[in-house]
Amino acid sequence: MDLKTASALRRLRLVSAPEAVSFLLLLVCSVLKRTTDFDAVRVMGWVHAGFFVLYLLFWADAWNRTKWSLKTAALYFVLAVLPTGGFFAERRLRRESQDAVIASRARREGVVNA
Repeated sequence: MDLKTASALRRLRLVSAPEAVSFLLLLVCSVLKRTTDFDAVRVMGWVHAGFFVLYLLFWADAWNRTKWSLKTAALYFVLAVLPTGGFFAERRLRRESQDAVIASRARREGVVNA
């Protein structure tokens, strides 16, 4: 895996958890708005929108660089629109990047021809 591909995956991984947290906070604010006088939906909506747009930009860049299959790309997109999906995306992306590092080291040391 080249440096630009690794960077794209890292950016996507780093934005996925904050995107999920902002989504959950937006849902909590939405419930609080309807049950109390607390109204932070507008602010949390903008915060979540910012993280979601960043996620989509980084997702498109990672898809382009890694040449994911349509199924894998769709999975990461669906995880972005689920309330806790960003946590699962982060864990899966971390595992994927660790596997890529291991494979790269094995190729460099001549252990495998992958």
